[in-house]
Amino acid sequence: MILWGAFLILIILLLALDLGVFNRRDHVIKVREALLWTGFWIFLSLVFNVFVYFAYSHNWFDIGLGKHHITSGSDAALKFFTGYIIEKSLSLDNIFVIALIFSYFRVPLQYQHRVLFLGILGALVMRAAMILAGVALVERFTWMIYVFGGFLIFTAIRMLTTRMDDFDPDKNWLIRLAKRIYPVAPHYDGHKFFTHINGRRAMTPMLLVLLVIESSDVLFAVDSIPAIFAVTTDPFIIFTSNVFAILGLRSLYFALAALMDKFRYLKLSLVFVLAYVGVKMLLSHLYPIPTPVSLGIIAGILIGGISASAIVSRKQKSGK
Repeated sequence: MILWGAFLILIILLLALDLGVFNRRDHVIKVREALLWTGFWIFLSLVFNVFVYFAYSHNWFDIGLGKHHITSGSDAALKFFTGYIIEKSLSLDNIFVIALIFSYFRVPLQYQHRVLFLGILGALVMRAAMILAGVALVERFTWMIYVFGGFLIFTAIRMLTTRMDDFDPDKNWLIRLAKRIYPVAPHYDGHKFFTHINGRRAMTPMLLVLLVIESSDVLFAVDSIPAIFAVTTDPFIIFTSNVFAILGLRSLYFALAALMDKFRYLKLSLVFVLAYVGVKMLLSHLYPIPTPVSLGIIAGILIGGISASAIVSRKQKSGK
């Protein structure tokens, strides 16, 4: 519990510095700033992975060496890194949806960081609850690993057939419920979530944006969290790798938002990643695939999708 508490305090301090110091004033996040923050979160994740190695090697705070099929510090570090790569890659699909949400609601550029920041806070709480529930299910019912595997394959098929142009936030049940409780202001009022119209309290579109982001993250968490159970059932590794993947999502969005149309095959890569992880889970008891092999396959799929996108984009630009 001491280790969990220390980790949560670290995350709270990092988030407080982010919004309270470095991004205290609303401003447009430029690509250079976004890339620097993206690099910072990746670097911090790698540093934490070094901590995971030593913590599990020496079993600090009775962290779990020998539990959850973790045999050594290097095994724990490799599983953390693989889980981080899986969650980071699957979160890329979330970036496409965030872009659609911001475009649909015409969110001013200077307010986008703040609403994403608040969305991250809600995501951390929801994912923690889902991870703990998932670990409890897998440990109590070993056959749940097959359920998760089948679900991931189904998700991959659904992702392959779902069209982004069908996106309509007004169909979101949370939005419909909110509109029954409060009227919606026709305009933004800075980054405020509530304003007054003719003396009556009303929601601003900013609150609707936050609700859609939160509800969409629940759907993405349902898709992505089961994937990491193919790597480990250790709750600390699952939660921390998820947290670091999510923390870098905001800066990654601002870094890639203007380039998303160039990654045309990235979604197809994510489909293959989900399908592979699902198959890995279905085979987990008959033919367990080693973590290093899985890491190599997942990295190869992602690199292949990015490379194919870059080649096609370059050919179109050159007019060939």
